[in-house]
Amino acid sequence: MIKDFEPRLYQQTILGSVIKRNSMVVLPTGMGKTFLFLMLADFRLRNFPNSKILLLAPTKPLCQQHMETADKHMELAYKNLTLLTGAVLPEKRMQLWDKSNLIFSTPQTIENDLVSERISLKDVSLICFDECHRAVGDYAYVWIAKEYQKQARYPHTLALTASPGSEIEKIAEICQNLAIEDIELRTYEDPDVKPYIKEIKMNLIEVELPEKFKKIKKYFEDCFKTKVKIASGLLGPEFKLHSSMSKREILLLQRQLHSSIGPEPDFGILRSISLVAEALKVHHALELLETQGVYALNSYISRLIEASKTTKTKAVRNLVIDKDFRAANHLVEQLIEEKIEHPKFIKMLELIEKEKDSKVIIFNQYRDSAKRLEEEINKGSNSARLFVGQAKKNGTGLTQKGQKEMLDGFRSGEFNVLISTSIGEEGLDIPKVDLVVFYEPVPSAIRSIQRRGRTGRQDHGRVILLVTKGTRDVAYKWTSISKERRMYRILSDIKKKLGTIKPTRAPDQSSLQRFSQEKRVKILIDAREKGSPILKILRELGAKIELKNITSADYVCSKDVGIEFKTRKDFVDSIIDKRLLIQAKRLRENFAKPLLIIQDGEEISRMVNKKAIYGAKASIALGFQIPTIATKNPQESAELIYTIAKREQSEGDTEFSMHFNKPLSLKEQQEYIVSALPGIGPKLAKVMLKKFKNIKGIFNATEEELQSIELIGKKKSQNIKDVLNNHYKE
Repeated sequence: MIKDFEPRLYQQTILGSVIKRNSMVVLPTGMGKTFLFLMLADFRLRNFPNSKILLLAPTKPLCQQHMETADKHMELAYKNLTLLTGAVLPEKRMQLWDKSNLIFSTPQTIENDLVSERISLKDVSLICFDECHRAVGDYAYVWIAKEYQKQARYPHTLALTASPGSEIEKIAEICQNLAIEDIELRTYEDPDVKPYIKEIKMNLIEVELPEKFKKIKKYFEDCFKTKVKIASGLLGPEFKLHSSMSKREILLLQRQLHSSIGPEPDFGILRSISLVAEALKVHHALELLETQGVYALNSYISRLIEASKTTKTKAVRNLVIDKDFRAANHLVEQLIEEKIEHPKFIKMLELIEKEKDSKVIIFNQYRDSAKRLEEEINKGSNSARLFVGQAKKNGTGLTQKGQKEMLDGFRSGEFNVLISTSIGEEGLDIPKVDLVVFYEPVPSAIRSIQRRGRTGRQDHGRVILLVTKGTRDVAYKWTSISKERRMYRILSDIKKKLGTIKPTRAPDQSSLQRFSQEKRVKILIDAREKGSPILKILRELGAKIELKNITSADYVCSKDVGIEFKTRKDFVDSIIDKRLLIQAKRLRENFAKPLLIIQDGEEISRMVNKKAIYGAKASIALGFQIPTIATKNPQESAELIYTIAKREQSEGDTEFSMHFNKPLSLKEQQEYIVSALPGIGPKLAKVMLKKFKNIKGIFNATEEELQSIELIGKKKSQNIKDVLNNHYKE
């Protein structure tokens, strides 16, 4: 079935099971989960030759990796593979989907295309969720799996992970969300796996926290205790506070405090919210000191001090003037001047200097520390590169293309040390890694297993864990060990119970009939709202969704009705940054029946004076004559928007304009027409009309003449001429 591949005994056994039922496969990293998918995909395509196979993975590099493996090893007579990500234009994705039978994609891309009905899962005979431990909460996997069970004519699900987690509720939620009927679990200790295991030698290296570090630690601990003590005195017994609260406990307390804010906020609650925010920042500073060192800590403190000069957040301003915090900062600055490093850092450089002939991955979850490691390692006999996510933070960030190029360089030996944040923990296939180093333990079974799995794939591997004695490093180490043991126990228990689950249900015919109706409510939605759960609920209600770039509203239900949507937090923020009145003005100018919806179920992160809120609402209602409706949650918001659209389109008019300005004078009509050209907004439209005198002059201008206007380059001028000159097609 699969060329250049000999299935192992446990893979054959597992394949026999996953062919029959929707299954979650839990296999240690490097034990061939991708080949299980290929074998099952081959089986499904041979049995349903006109169907499609869809594999979803969290990142583009991981999707690319899976596609390259499939292309190399699958031996189908008809094999058309494609990679779908947000970087591919929607229209192009539709074409690729139609002509391909093996599709590899990020879940957010598929979710957006399903919401907009560019694609259908009707002909997908197998869907594979890689790194399926993500299938909880609002992650895209959950909704896609639900739609798959509704739409597919012959659904079958495969879920892959090395570690689904250690909480029974989470694992059960994953199984329910993905319609899992069976679990195939293997560990390194299973007899059918053992013959294929390459030995991984674990080595724990402990270091002592220096006395000067302990002095800084004492100041931070005193600062933390002070914040907790004051907050405790302001709150009632229902709020549990103590001097050794963990990060998780602090975050839970924060949520509890925010949810306690009523119509008449209590001063004690509001003051405590600020104090707990300060305590959380001190807790983070302590973690950096204990597990990373003074350089990462100094960078963090510097950002806080800089932010305190401009921010309106009291927690930051109050913290940087706290006497204990300032004392700790003074000692940190002294250690920086004396160039005193954390003993972990010194030990790491010693270890790596001996590994110049090895391929090494270092995991460090903080970019500041990881960046410093890269700089220092490159001063020695090794060559190191920093592997991080796409988000730009403190001057670092890699595009997906950059990530792929870096991994290719590591595989080919261009450099021998890859320093990775959490982005490198999941799924990436890097063969022949000799050594994996944990710069710090992580209190997660999933992340620990993923990190270890980067070595011991094709040959014996080594793992080194660095731990600072007497710090949270020790607690995190034992937490991850305990969670991993618990995970395997829970998986075994759930596997026994899964036998009682009913077979995968057939497609919901009433849903399919509803979506096949010709006359459906149409709602235009601003593309920036694509991550909102409201879109998926509207889709389930039967609405036809179109995502467009809309500047004047978030939801458009007819030519007359435009809706600005805000959560309560966003409403407060838009008052503070003065967006609200600008948006209201734009909404009023563009729609005969404008509406503001405020969804009330979100926490407020920043408080403003109630008079400001009342003033803003009064301006919206009286100054702009825009009614405001409050909703409780996304479900209520979606049902309201759907009802409005259905009422507006009751006579069947679903063809309304996507260009919403209502021109009045001749001048405004001219600006209106020109501003609709690609890349041309209201300001540039005025400049063009001034230069070319009238619309006819603009339409007759050559590309070179258009490019004579500042801000119009070659690409923009080509787009304009394409719109003006190309024949209209249905």
